[in-house]
Amino acid sequence: MGWTVYILECADGRLYTGITTDLKRRITEHGAGRGARFTRGRGPFQIVHEEPCESRSDASKRELEIKALSRAKKLLMISG
Repeated sequence: MGWTVYILECADGRLYTGITTDLKRRITEHGAGRGARFTRGRGPFQIVHEEPCESRSDASKRELEIKALSRAKKLLMISG
């Protein structure tokens, strides 16, 4: 089972970073208000970045690295 680190852009322009083993299911959960508290009421969402990871540990470490970046650096990462 592979893990994915993803970044969503919310309707209000904010960015949310998370991890999952099933990105399609997770996006559906976010859209239904059953995802992270941060995303509730901020839909619709657009997946702007995703990275495959070998393990949950690797995915969690990468998620923390991304969350530590400034918004400007996240946007640079997303764009190219």
